Amino acid sequence: MKTKFAINYFSDQCPFVLKGKKNCSAWLAKVLQKESKIACEINYIFCNDAYLIKLNKTHLQHNTYTDIITFNYSGKLSKSVAADIYISVDRVKDNAKTFSTSFQQELNRVMVHGVLHLCGYTDKKSGEQKKMRCKEDFYLKAYLLISN
Repeated sequence: MKTKFAINYFSDQCPFVLKGKKNCSAWLAKVLQKESKIACEINYIFCNDAYLIKLNKTHLQHNTYTDIITFNYSGKLSKSVAADIYISVDRVKDNAKTFSTSFQQELNRVMVHGVLHLCGYTDKKSGEQKKMRCKEDFYLKAYLLISN
């Protein structure tokens, strides 16, 4: 029996619409497969800074802006993943300027970052951050191969 698979895209408190949903879903599914995970249901919710900082304060007790918050509903040892991933479009735009990259490239990085959290990667410490960034870079290159 096949596992139900869904990656969904929504907007809340901002007019953002993701382009290339089919390619993006295929890429993210490949990332999960490479990491030995299966997506049961992942919901990406694109929002603004005000919405995400409210979530950050309420659920994580952090009073800081962030580009992404991942709510993982799967157990750590589960092969299948279910999650809500909130992304601030405002932060992604600002980060793209800060890091001299395109909005799309930064958005892709943040989206795969959320998936990597679902695969068990963390970024609290310096060594973890480096490992996470290497994984992001690896999968961003893989995405470019899929989309071209």
